[in-house]
Amino acid sequence: MPEIVHYTWSEAVATITLDSPHNRNALSRQLVTELFEAIERAAADDGVRVVLIAAEGRVFCSGADLSEASTGGMDEGARRIVELQRLIATLDKPVVTRVYGAVRAGGIGIVAASDVVVAAEDATFALTEVKLGLAAAIISLTVHARMNPRAAALTTLGGEVFSGADAAAYGLVTTAVAADALDDEVARVCASLAGGAPQGLRESKRILNRELVARIDAHGAEMAELSARLFASDEAKSAMTAFLTRKK
Repeated sequence: MPEIVHYTWSEAVATITLDSPHNRNALSRQLVTELFEAIERAAADDGVRVVLIAAEGRVFCSGADLSEASTGGMDEGARRIVELQRLIATLDKPVVTRVYGAVRAGGIGIVAASDVVVAAEDATFALTEVKLGLAAAIISLTVHARMNPRAAALTTLGGEVFSGADAAAYGLVTTAVAADALDDEVARVCASLAGGAPQGLRESKRILNRELVARIDAHGAEMAELSARLFASDEAKSAMTAFLTRKK
């Protein structure tokens, strides 16, 4: 199948770009596999100091691939998304994520696992799981470690859309800027981080993320099991079928 995650390298920054327009960059098996491979490629390249995750189109990531989940279940998919968050958090190099457009549900796990996130002020976020009879289980490992508790409760229980500016106020993203300033700010942040020495970046990130990684290790299996069970429930299957039918 055609590649849907692209890898480029320039001036110590490896850029990993999600490019799966047919499902709005959903976390399909193919996309997750290629994203793992790209991150591991960046990890192995001594010339890379910073990893930038971005996306093509108006949707950064729409969350789990509901077409796959509704037919094949989420047992393996849930575990892989836990592993993906851990890979981002434990990578020896800082991970910057650029958010333009919409990011939903499981895609917010990538955002929360990243070290620095620059979002457009008018980007949109939503933890939509509650609307489908699901819970933001596997991404709670990182999201709840970043967001302040009141904001986490509001967004997780309500499932409503909030802006990039809100996400910055809630602690989910590092900063939100006007859409026309997004690329300049991302470039500035990446250049600043790339100035760090490899050992300094590695050890500083380990200190910063040790509690986050411990949280993933302590609760990851439990949250993956819960997520898979909820996806397999009659309530969620009915809601997903209705959602997919409306999209057609």
